[in-house]
Amino acid sequence: MNKLLIILLAIFSVSTVSADPVALDQLLNEVKRNQGIEGKINQEREARFLAEKAKQQSLLAGARADLSAQERLSAQLKQQLEANEQALNQLQTELDNRSGILKELSGVAKQAAGDLKADFENSLISAQYPGRTEKLAEMATGKALPSLEQLESLWFFLQQEMTESGKVVRFNKTILTGSGDPREAQVVRIGSFNAVSDGQYLRYLPETGKLAELARQPDGEYTNLAEDFANAKSGEIADIGIDPTRGVILSLLIQTPNLFERIDQGGAVGYVTIILGLFGLIYAIYRLIFLSKTDIAVNAQVNDKTISEENPLGRIIAAAELNHAVDVDTLQLIIDEAITREVPVLEKGLSMIKLLAAVAPLLGLLGTVTGMISTFQSISLFGTGDPKLMASGISQALVTTMIGLCVAVPLLFLHSLMAYRSRSLIQILDEQSAGIISRRAGK
Repeated sequence: MNKLLIILLAIFSVSTVSADPVALDQLLNEVKRNQGIEGKINQEREARFLAEKAKQQSLLAGARADLSAQERLSAQLKQQLEANEQALNQLQTELDNRSGILKELSGVAKQAAGDLKADFENSLISAQYPGRTEKLAEMATGKALPSLEQLESLWFFLQQEMTESGKVVRFNKTILTGSGDPREAQVVRIGSFNAVSDGQYLRYLPETGKLAELARQPDGEYTNLAEDFANAKSGEIADIGIDPTRGVILSLLIQTPNLFERIDQGGAVGYVTIILGLFGLIYAIYRLIFLSKTDIAVNAQVNDKTISEENPLGRIIAAAELNHAVDVDTLQLIIDEAITREVPVLEKGLSMIKLLAAVAPLLGLLGTVTGMISTFQSISLFGTGDPKLMASGISQALVTTMIGLCVAVPLLFLHSLMAYRSRSLIQILDEQSAGIISRRAGK
C-alpha cells in the first residue's frame, strides 16, 4: 500500500515538474530507500509471527500434558471411589448385622419423636416450656442412632406433657395484644386446653412460640368466667369453660355473630321492621301507662262523692249533674253522648298497634323473599360449589323472618292488654252510667 502511494506521488511529481534528470535520479533513490524499509518491516513481522507460533506450540504441548495427567488422576480417583463405596457397603452391612433389634428400636424412637414433635408444635404447654420441638426434631431427622441422652429426653418430654395436661398453673410471659403489641402479663394455663390472661382468651402461635390475645373474644358470659377464674386464689373452686378440641370449638364460638351482627344480616328490611316495632312498643307502653292512670282515677271516682273532671267517669257524672232537671230519656242520651266522647280516647292507638303487629310478619316475609332472590342469584352466577356464597341471602331470609315474628308477638300481647284495659274502663263507665240513670228513674 505504501509502495503504491509512493509511486503515485512520484508520478504526480513527474507530471507537475519539468523533466529534470537530477530530479528523476532523486526519485529513483527515494523509491529504493523506501523498498528497503518495507522489507525490514516485513521481516520483523515474520519473525514475530514465527515466535508466537512456537510459543503456542509450547503451550499446546503443556496443556496436552496436563490433560493426560488429569485423566490419569481421574481414573485413580474413580477407582478409589469405587473401592470406598464397596468398603462402605460392606461396613454398613456389618453394622446392620450387629445392630439388629437396636436399629428397630431406634426407628420406633425416631417415629415417636416425630409424632411427639407434631403434637408439641400446637400444644399450649410449649408456650411455657419452649425448645422441646427442636430437640425432638434433631432426634427424629438424625441419621445416627439416638443417644441415651436423647432417649431420656423423649421419655421426659412425654411424661412432662402428660403431667402438665392435668395442671392449672400461672406463669409470666410476654403476650401479644390484639393490635400486635407485646406486653408482660400473668398467664393462667388450664392444662393443654385454654390459656387466659386478664379475662382474655389466648391462642398459641407455633411459628413464633408466643401467646396472643384473640382478635375477637367470646361472649361476655365466657370472658366473665375467665376473669373470675384468673382472679381465684389457690384452692378455690371456680368455673371456667374449656375447649377439649384445643381451639376448634373456641374458634367456631368466636365466629358466631352477636346480636347486633345478627340483626345486621337482616339488611334494610330488618332495620325497618325493628324501627316500627320499637315505635309500636314505646307507644303501647305509653298508652298502657295512660290507661293505668285512668283506671286508678276512675276507681277513685267510684268511691269518692267529689266530682273530678280529670277522669272520664267524673266528666260523665258532671254532665249528668248539669242536666239534672231533664227527663230520664234525655238524660240517657246525654250520658250516652258523654260516653261516646270518652270511648275514642280510651281506645286510641289500638288500631295502630294491631296494624303494626300485622305488618311486622309481612315485612319478615318480604325480607325472606329478597334473601332467597339474592341466594338464587348467587347460585346462578357461582353455582352451588361454595355454600358461603349463599349464606348471606339465606341469613337475610331467616333473620328478617325472625325479626318480624319477634316484633309481632309482643305487639299482639300489648294490643290485647290495651284492649282489655280499655274495655274494662268502658264497662265501668257503662255500669256507672246505668246506675245514674236507674237512680234518676227511681226518684
